[in-house]
Amino acid sequence: MTLQTGDSAPDFTLTSLGQDGPELVTLSQITSGKNTLLLFFPMAFTGGCTTEMCDVSASLDRYTELGAQVFGVSGDNPFAQAAWAEKEGITVPLLSDYEHQVAQQWGVAYDSFLPDKNLTMGGVTKRSAFVIDGEGVIRYAEVNDNPGQNPDFEAIQSILAGLS
Repeated sequence: MTLQTGDSAPDFTLTSLGQDGPELVTLSQITSGKNTLLLFFPMAFTGGCTTEMCDVSASLDRYTELGAQVFGVSGDNPFAQAAWAEKEGITVPLLSDYEHQVAQQWGVAYDSFLPDKNLTMGGVTKRSAFVIDGEGVIRYAEVNDNPGQNPDFEAIQSILAGLS
């Protein structure tokens, strides 16, 4: 079941590859008292995901002005995420849901990803966006079944402006 606006954001701990190596990031710790944009995306090194994360990286100052922090989540391993981020200049902190447990928990996992293109990988993350307020409540939820459809970033920024 996909999470909805008004739901409490389920807590999780995922790995991020920081400058000092792998580190654990817990949602409740990073969102406590802070508005957060959590972006789930299917896969590193793909055209749509690269465009989305590069565009969001270029807009990070806008999100900071709106009083929000941004994190990306995918099922890629943290080393692949870090290599991709370095190659493409992505500055959004990336969290690895390598075992797809968070994607399942949040209701944003494909049963089978693009079977018409012979990519029958289950558990791949749907392109999704969640705004979580500083109390851990979801204030915006968007889950796109079409992996080529980006979230509505104007709507997201409008929600964040209302929370500031």
